[in-house]
Amino acid sequence: MEKLKDAKALHRLRRRIETERDTSEQMIVLCSGTGCRASGSNKLFASLDRACKELGISVPIKRTGCHGFCEQGPIVLVLPDEICYLRVTPDDVQEILQETIQKKKILDHLLYMDPVTGEKVNSEAEIPFYKNQYRLLLQYNRLLDPQNIHDYIHIGGYKALEKILFEMKPEDVLAEIEKANLRGRGGGGFPAGIKWRTVREAPGEKKYVIINADEGDPGAYMDRSILEGNPHSVLEGLIIGAYAIGSNQGYVYVRQEYPLALENLKAAIDQAEKLGFLGENVLGSGFDFTVDVHRGAGAFVSGESSALISALEGKTGEPKPKYIRTAISGLWDCPTNINNVETWANVPLIIRKGADWFRSIGTETSSGTKIFSLVGKVRNTGLVEVAMGTTLRGIIFDIGGGIPADKKFKAVQTGGPSGGCLPEEHLDTPVDFDRLTELGSMMGSGGIIVMDEDTCMVDVARYFLNFLSDESCGKCIPCREGLRRMVNILHFITGGEGKEEHLQELEEIGELLTDSALCALGTTAANPVMSTLRYFRSEYEAHIQEKRCPALVCRNLIQFRINEDSCTGCGLCARSCPVNAISGERGKTHYIDRSICTKCGICLETCPEKFAAIEKISPGQEAVGAEK
Repeated sequence: MEKLKDAKALHRLRRRIETERDTSEQMIVLCSGTGCRASGSNKLFASLDRACKELGISVPIKRTGCHGFCEQGPIVLVLPDEICYLRVTPDDVQEILQETIQKKKILDHLLYMDPVTGEKVNSEAEIPFYKNQYRLLLQYNRLLDPQNIHDYIHIGGYKALEKILFEMKPEDVLAEIEKANLRGRGGGGFPAGIKWRTVREAPGEKKYVIINADEGDPGAYMDRSILEGNPHSVLEGLIIGAYAIGSNQGYVYVRQEYPLALENLKAAIDQAEKLGFLGENVLGSGFDFTVDVHRGAGAFVSGESSALISALEGKTGEPKPKYIRTAISGLWDCPTNINNVETWANVPLIIRKGADWFRSIGTETSSGTKIFSLVGKVRNTGLVEVAMGTTLRGIIFDIGGGIPADKKFKAVQTGGPSGGCLPEEHLDTPVDFDRLTELGSMMGSGGIIVMDEDTCMVDVARYFLNFLSDESCGKCIPCREGLRRMVNILHFITGGEGKEEHLQELEEIGELLTDSALCALGTTAANPVMSTLRYFRSEYEAHIQEKRCPALVCRNLIQFRINEDSCTGCGLCARSCPVNAISGERGKTHYIDRSICTKCGICLETCPEKFAAIEKISPGQEAVGAEK
């Protein structure tokens, strides 16, 4: 690649790329994000490549980042007809090439089928999962080879950088970001423009900009998918921010568990350097900027800004008191601006299309879109991008397809492990930074976990508090000791040993954490407990007062029985029981010896669905079947 010396050289390259590209040309696009790779995307690519050679078919195969509909992967798009095939395997390859590529026939068995109407959908854009989204950032993942900078330039990439270097002063860029009201997508929702201006106006010549890609929430992979699928959008945003702030050095802090994101990011940085978007005298503007990559060590707390800076400096990744902000004294005591991946990726769009355009999307206080990781008891799991202000109901039911197996919706947790659990009565809540906080939850980095009627909310609180306790750095006493005590209490309650005074103690420790913990991990850690006490207190009381788990989840508060009206005496449960607690003659009702039953649930899983003879009940519940 020849280095671009000025804006005219970039214009010539852009025209050449546009001239060489034929958008009417047939092409196979293969989702190759981490999710689809786990489902066999690499083997599928090898099969496609081999079959094309064997059949003498010349069709480009583009490997892209995550398309979002991870549950249905691997995903194959046939362009320009926008035909979308789901759950494609190597066995489907020859049929796709011979029927769809050569004969332009659509393969019905690979199309999305609406679970309600039974209708098949040809186009990706018409699948409800995609149709009900507002995809500003994720829309480009399906179009780009993340390791080909020309793909990014072809969709308008680096136009925003060119604009700010030759048409805008740093003050103009700051004003545009402030006007757009871009709020940090990493969890806090702090206005990016205010943070940028604070760093620019802070004393000191040396200043740093950092991409926080230490996405540690369980089940969250929004930032990972942007880095894997469109790394140049993040780099361009970082360069623009550096220009506005007055920084010549940037860092990307990537969590250890993201090898593909790291690979694509490094390729993007290398190509940007070769073309002159990074390095000395960027595009002949006189502006110098370089980027280095740092791999995290896998600590959840390192996602906190001051802890991240400590890790970058080679120290233990633990937070510091916030009486001095990182914007004033951060990396090596210099003014430092940190935003997460999704925040930086929005910047080029704002510069190209304007702050007014960005403000027209979302709500008055929360502009633009937000990407969520939609997981749990929902039909369509994956990455979801919607305008701020979209309701939880719209995300879970219109996009997510609702609750599988005709189960009832029970709760949704937003904001990752430190988020709160909201009941059905709040499904019509518009999702933005402020409204979720008012209800005892938060936006967080964007995790949404859906729960159905079979979920025990006390056990959910125990699960998340246990995770947060393990991930606490232990530096401050409220977080270290408070979380440990809360986890112990929750173990008592789910184990059938809870007492009335435990509920008051949980609330008191939760308030203490919120008021006195050192960093955001500690101040928000009590949310799972406080929100479930607020909305599902009756479940806590049932565990303590009645010694039963209403959802029949907590092992010490359930029993198993065999329904004599349903049992056929097949013996499958007896043969699968690891402790031989089930007995009975073949063809006759079997029995569970509760004195030795460990309540592992293997019998329930083994019993054929058509009989469903194994049942979970609460201790003391009147027997319908036969037990010893």
